[in-house]
Amino acid sequence: MNRPVREQGPSRGPDAGRDDLAAAVTALTAEVAALRTELARRHLLDLAAGVLMAQLSLSPSDATDHLARLAGSAGLSLEDLAADVVNAAAGTVVAGKLSAAPAGAADGHRGEPTDGGAARDRADMPSAGAAQTARPPGPAEGGPKAPSTPPATSGPRPTDSARDTAVASASRGPGPDHVRRARQAVAVAETQGRIGAVADSLLEGGLRPLGVQAVWLWRRTASNCLQLVGHAGVSPLEASHWRWLTPEAAGPLHRALTAAAPAWLPAGPPDGERLPGPHRNAARAVVPLRRAGLIAGLALAVWPGPAELDETVRRALPGLLEPASRLLDLAGPDPDDPPGLAGLLDLLAHPAMVLRTRPATRPAPSELVVEHLNEAALCSTDMVPDPAGRPLAQVFPSVHAELVRLVADAREHAAPQRAVQLPPGHRPGRPAPLLDVRVLPLSAERSLVLWHVSTDPGPAVVRVARRLENVATFEDDLTTDESRWSDQAYTIFGVPRDGPPLPLRQLGGRLHPADAVHLEELLTALTRRLEGAHTVVRVLRDDGALRHVRIAAEPLLTCGVLTGITGIYQDVSAQHHTEVALNATFDQLTTVQAQAAIRRRLVVELQQAIVPEVPTFEKLPGLQVAARYRPAAEEYQVGGDWYDVMPLAGGGVLMAVGDIAGHGIDAATGMVALRNALRGLAVTGHSPGRLMAWLNQVTLHADGQPTATAVCALYDPDTRSLRWASAGHLPLLLLREGHADLLDPPRNILLGAVPGAEYAETVTRLLPEDTLVLYTDGFIESHHMGLDQSLALLRREAERLGPGEVDEQADRLLGAVTGDTDDDTSLVVVRVL
Repeated sequence: MNRPVREQGPSRGPDAGRDDLAAAVTALTAEVAALRTELARRHLLDLAAGVLMAQLSLSPSDATDHLARLAGSAGLSLEDLAADVVNAAAGTVVAGKLSAAPAGAADGHRGEPTDGGAARDRADMPSAGAAQTARPPGPAEGGPKAPSTPPATSGPRPTDSARDTAVASASRGPGPDHVRRARQAVAVAETQGRIGAVADSLLEGGLRPLGVQAVWLWRRTASNCLQLVGHAGVSPLEASHWRWLTPEAAGPLHRALTAAAPAWLPAGPPDGERLPGPHRNAARAVVPLRRAGLIAGLALAVWPGPAELDETVRRALPGLLEPASRLLDLAGPDPDDPPGLAGLLDLLAHPAMVLRTRPATRPAPSELVVEHLNEAALCSTDMVPDPAGRPLAQVFPSVHAELVRLVADAREHAAPQRAVQLPPGHRPGRPAPLLDVRVLPLSAERSLVLWHVSTDPGPAVVRVARRLENVATFEDDLTTDESRWSDQAYTIFGVPRDGPPLPLRQLGGRLHPADAVHLEELLTALTRRLEGAHTVVRVLRDDGALRHVRIAAEPLLTCGVLTGITGIYQDVSAQHHTEVALNATFDQLTTVQAQAAIRRRLVVELQQAIVPEVPTFEKLPGLQVAARYRPAAEEYQVGGDWYDVMPLAGGGVLMAVGDIAGHGIDAATGMVALRNALRGLAVTGHSPGRLMAWLNQVTLHADGQPTATAVCALYDPDTRSLRWASAGHLPLLLLREGHADLLDPPRNILLGAVPGAEYAETVTRLLPEDTLVLYTDGFIESHHMGLDQSLALLRREAERLGPGEVDEQADRLLGAVTGDTDDDTSLVVVRVL
């Protein structure tokens, strides 16, 4: 008979087989966890189906179908509905979801499954009353009378209904969701195979809503001792102190055991007595655990602080803890590990675990079992449920083989073993690798495993440094004379990657001879002073290139003895060349800056000489004149404002103010040019309009092609007339008999805008004691108000001047009207005599 030949695919290597095994173990572990969850679910559904069978006289299959229809009609999941059914049998129904059962349910009505709809389904929901008919009759109904005082160590066994009543009443305050969670937590606890898992389930699912922080479970032995068999919310170190309690250790625990009644301690144990807990006055409750009518053990619930422990808590707690009484014997043998080790591992910030060798039992061989993991290690288990107590192959399937080898080597050589990364060839999509793994032998059966993960800050910084361009890490082990380089180091020094890395102390042969002294100073700091240091050296590569390399290193100490050196190499050649270029550029900029400062100072001095801040005028015919100049706020903003008042040969007086656009040296030189040009043109005796036209041509041919505004006025003292022209400048202000008016200027274009511009002029008749104000825009302009508001402010302040000398009026006006644009300002005040 010919057998089919299976086609052979390409060889995938040993890593592929290991990945397949790890994937299979991970899948099986997840499947087992899912089966445990399903077992707890089925247990709760079976309890609910049993309630329906008893109250509605249904068969098992009919009860299951009826439960499913009720869930659909109530809009609940099957698990939530099952929790409501069991809670209803205890006398509490989730409010707003289900109604009371029909009277027929109490009379033994057989509810045949039909398709009667949602209304029928809701009507068939068992109620508290129906639950009462399902219980055995008590004394009031002719049943046996219960003993008035139970014996000290025995008593009536609590029924499931009593426990259910406690579960429901425990969650009556928080609401229906807490009712269901409490019931589901009890169902999970009843299906657990380990007493530790039972404690965890009860705490997280049922006791936390009551405010409980931790739960302790003791088993009562034949000698009346208490043996700690389970706990949750408690550190292993604290648990080790309460592992065994003899009858001679009198206190609340043994009193509750003797009295066979709970002990409620809202403010902690009495003075002089001790109980586990975060502090002395934290609330506690000691609850006896009964099994088959006898007290099988004790449970201790601990709150984080003082608590009221009202009637709701006192009804709920015994029922929630009752499942633990049937599972106390699930506790394994008393562990013989050092009690402080687990507590020490829990204090570590990086992952750690203890492995124990489980002896071989036919036909199973010996295997490594995870005995304890700290909280940081749980994140590396890919969230395997209850990893403590599981075989190592289930908890860490992807690195199981490597860890087994490291453990075997550590025990054989009685020395710690180390691996940089497990698995060595990590691939994307696989579980995160274990980094810097260290295995320490503790005894013939136990080993301690420490490692880092990719999110640890220290290793993460090293990995980031290795990814940076031109940055390499190194480490020299002085005890083994081994050195390790990252890949970038080979590139920096220009050596083949298959060659051995050079220790730091042997780099002298690859350095520029003048830099050997820098390396010696670095080594002296590291090896003698035992302190970190850094330096920059020139490396001569085999290809003839010269590289500037920064070396930063730190000593590695063990018990104060130097055992290694670690640090980084950084190729800073590009930075060095940049620094050289920047230094040359800086020198050039310094020279240019000095020249610019000299030029600016000369311009400022020239401006101050031509436009002084407080000038003095010679006697002018028929006029009194005061002028003020206020420089810009910043010295570098040298402005282009100017003014001029000078007598002419014909007996008249030239008055002018102007403003070159912009700031700086160009504006100042332009101002000097226009002011001097106007003074020269004025001696021709032509009218202001003609002078402005010529000044426009001068502006058009000036360097930088500036633009400017200006007012040019000629005063005739014989007729007291002012003939003036404006080139886009602000209006003049005339103060007469205490009333200020703005003189509308002729509408002319500013200087330097267009060639051949004509400038209209106007004549203003002045009277004795009239005051005329000429100014530039920096005098009134503000960031916080418009031009019209600024001009109105100028008028008001001018009218407030009152009588006085023109110098005094100029100073008062300059102080009252202040622009906030940091621009320079020119002001000329003229009084007619």
